[in-house]
Amino acid sequence: MITPTQNISPRAGLQTLTLTGLRFDANLGILDHEKTDPQPIQVDAELSLGVQPLAPRDDDIGHVLDYRRVRQIIIDECTAEHVNLLESLIGKLANRLMQLPGVLGVRVKIAKLEIFDDCEVAIRMETGQW
Repeated sequence: MITPTQNISPRAGLQTLTLTGLRFDANLGILDHEKTDPQPIQVDAELSLGVQPLAPRDDDIGHVLDYRRVRQIIIDECTAEHVNLLESLIGKLANRLMQLPGVLGVRVKIAKLEIFDDCEVAIRMETGQW
């Protein structure tokens, strides 16, 4: 693991893939209406890819982590089935994202946008190396 005090080659850097503000409906919650009606959530995700060259070895999407794939995994994991607890959903999602090739760490935040009139409720989880 590279720490901030260690030297990184001038041709490399620490790379993080970030998706912010991904909104969609999910079946989530313990209340009666939450068990029958999907509700809007927002997912923010950061994936630590560790030390990467400043430019990929070529301009081929097959040699990097495709953010379209990450986005679809987030949507698929969060909509696959009804989950009672936000804590359960975020753990499942973080685990799935950690399985992607080259991912060293994951930070995920899931917010329920309409649970209260005066605020959103969110859970944030961090796992792996940063």
